[in-house]
Amino acid sequence: MDFPAPPRDRSHPTDAWSGIPWPEGDELQSDADSAWAVALGLLDDGDTAEHDSSPADPALLLERLEDRAAARHRAAAAEYDLILRVLQSAADDPEPWAGPDPTLDALWHDPRGRTVAAVRRDRLDMAERAAVAEIAVRLRLAEQTVRTRAAQAAVLRERCPQVWTAFADGRVSERHAIETARLAATLPADRATWQAFDTGARDRALRLSPARFATSARVLRERVHAESVETRHQRARADRGVWMTAELDGMATLTAFLPADRAAAAMTHLDRTARHLAIAEGEDRTLAQLRADAFADLLAGAGTASVAAADPPSTADAGTEGAGTAAAPRRTPASGTPSVIITIPALTLLGADNAPATLDGYGPIDLDTARRLAGEATSWIRVLTHPVTGTPLALDRTTYRVPTALRRWLGVTSPTCAFPGCGRSARDCDLDHLRAWSEGGATDDDNLDPECRHHHRMRHETRWAASRDPDTGDLAWTTPLGAHVDADPPPF
Repeated sequence: MDFPAPPRDRSHPTDAWSGIPWPEGDELQSDADSAWAVALGLLDDGDTAEHDSSPADPALLLERLEDRAAARHRAAAAEYDLILRVLQSAADDPEPWAGPDPTLDALWHDPRGRTVAAVRRDRLDMAERAAVAEIAVRLRLAEQTVRTRAAQAAVLRERCPQVWTAFADGRVSERHAIETARLAATLPADRATWQAFDTGARDRALRLSPARFATSARVLRERVHAESVETRHQRARADRGVWMTAELDGMATLTAFLPADRAAAAMTHLDRTARHLAIAEGEDRTLAQLRADAFADLLAGAGTASVAAADPPSTADAGTEGAGTAAAPRRTPASGTPSVIITIPALTLLGADNAPATLDGYGPIDLDTARRLAGEATSWIRVLTHPVTGTPLALDRTTYRVPTALRRWLGVTSPTCAFPGCGRSARDCDLDHLRAWSEGGATDDDNLDPECRHHHRMRHETRWAASRDPDTGDLAWTTPLGAHVDADPPPF
């Protein structure tokens, strides 16, 4: 149905019997525009009413704020639900994501010697991975975020239906729901326990702020949990780990998830070391700075001065024209400085330019740190200086295995996994032939891209496909449902 645009030739009559002047032309035009937008579905009646009301009424503003917050919670719950439904559909029908079931062919045999059951199980797994990846690239989310939201929705629907209903109705926030799901997922498989936790969590979520709710819900979990703390602690120990998060201005956060007694012992040791150093003559660092420096020195194996960065590889590579890389000496963790991988443009190293240096796995770092690391290096490795230097960037068809020099070069040009949204470092990735070696693909930089094992398998075992533009050389991906996604630009 067509809706005509609002007329713009309003007159200004006066209602004679009421004595009340007719609204001004601007008011009438605004009403007409609003009515036209509502008729087209571009605006809700509630939105029109809001704009007509006085913004100076705080009670009305608060009511609108509550409505908007509830709508946001409902939208978040709907998003979680849709993510779960897409993954469930992939499990129910993997063909759109992973292609036809090869085991249905009477002449089929698996070249890897897997059983039919194993192939079908792997096919379901790859279909789910493909669906997760498609959701991630469409919503610009991390794949782990997609999996986490689907798992949280599944936990809430099964174990905490009262909290899920309140979330879907907009009465509790996303943070309340996430914390509920996190705690409920660790409960034993007992419906009476689930119900007790669900009832208590819903009552608390409707009354408490997220921070207060988190504390109260943890107490509730302890109260209803049937397993002993000892049993749960032994299971939780399996999740211990250490990870690094890049921060601003050349800094990073190193996080360790440890048993509480060991974490407390480590913190006590750091504090004791920092306080011992604080009394030294001329020491002007704060206790917090001393703890951080002692922490870095102890882990890096330095005797006195803290190390700027540590990384497992034993060599250091560079990757821009005229650039070099310093390799710090290889020593045992207890006796010296671990090696780092740092890319420094040559002119920057000589002080003739201020182009930033790049620390592998982190990004740009300050030039003083880069020059210091270069000065401490005992050897240099040139990755690329000029096309005529002999650095192998393309090889003939007699070589399938990627040589070290070419691997280093690809680690510089493509520092992370080539799949959209994946930030895994190239040094931890497979180098995948874009055009298969068996089909005539060459082992060169134009036909190789780093892909983490997860996305490498997904490209070969699902309907995800990658291609390179012959004119620009840009890499692009096609999703199982036909959407085209450009590869991410280099992170650094």
